[in-house]
Amino acid sequence: MSAKTIMLVDDSPTMLMSLEGILSKAGYGLMKATSGEAALETAKGAKKIDMVITDLYMGKMNGIQLIKALRQLQNFRFAPILMLTTESQQDKRAEAKASGATGWLVKPVQPTDLLQVVRQVLPGT
Repeated sequence: MSAKTIMLVDDSPTMLMSLEGILSKAGYGLMKATSGEAALETAKGAKKIDMVITDLYMGKMNGIQLIKALRQLQNFRFAPILMLTTESQQDKRAEAKASGATGWLVKPVQPTDLLQVVRQVLPGT
């Protein structure tokens, strides 16, 4: 079975490094983007991305806008997309869910919690 590929989207290099460390140790293939725009471009050109984990607050395109844009792409209509953010407000969660987010994680997330959620929403891992 080939490794599942997860795209990480966050404008914080520290957060990307932290997530990369946790997920690569668990055997996942990774792609990274530091903005919603870059993530969308990567997604359009990628052969296979099994899952996306995105921050909410980034530059021009935020995580919710990114999710809406990804859901328009054939390859991402059903792919799991997690929102990882410091935001815990219920209305933001509802907005993310309405946009097509599969789940919501609040930073800082513990490695075991992150991996548990990834395994739950990404079949075959």
